[in-house]
Amino acid sequence: MAQQVREIMTPAPVAVESLTPLSEVAHRMRDEDLGAVLVIEHDELCGLVTDRDIVVRVLAEDKDPADTTAQSVCSPDLVTVTPDEDVGRAVQLMREHALRRLPVVEGKTAVGVISLGDLAIERDPESALGDISSAPPNK
Repeated sequence: MAQQVREIMTPAPVAVESLTPLSEVAHRMRDEDLGAVLVIEHDELCGLVTDRDIVVRVLAEDKDPADTTAQSVCSPDLVTVTPDEDVGRAVQLMREHALRRLPVVEGKTAVGVISLGDLAIERDPESALGDISSAPPNK
């Protein structure tokens, strides 16, 4: 039987409200050792912001992270999957759209994230990406 997304996704994703200042988002990323957080508005997924978004869209543009909101720099047009979808579908979407992370939703509510690292650990744990993804953080 085909494996479902729910079996390998990271559940209970970290999310911030859309008007959260990016300085706070960056602190959450540091404290929780994350490269991305989901952005929600009224309990509905509305975007995803990555550490790269903060660097390229805020710092490199000389914007003040304390005065810039998550919503203003997040990627709003998200490709998503449901927990019951086949993992192969998630892989296909990640390839088609060149994504490293794919939010997992039920309705408009985020319930998880599936990442390249999750896939590497599950499908090829001995690969370089699998090793790196399963290693402890290097704070």
